[in-house]
Amino acid sequence: MELTGATWRKSTRSGNNGGNCVEVADNLPGVVGVRDSKDRQGPALVFGPDAWRAFVRDLSAR
Repeated sequence: MELTGATWRKSTRSGNNGGNCVEVADNLPGVVGVRDSKDRQGPALVFGPDAWRAFVRDLSAR
């Protein structure tokens, strides 16, 4: 999956936790990209928007 044009961002809640963060790109149509903030040239996971919303909703419920 090509993520050219992705705008990556870290959570505002990531704070200073030793660099253990992920970045999310949700600006592309039909996909949400997730990558390791320490390895920006490395691989990224790709989710559909519905799957990503369900994941975030589940985390928020905990």
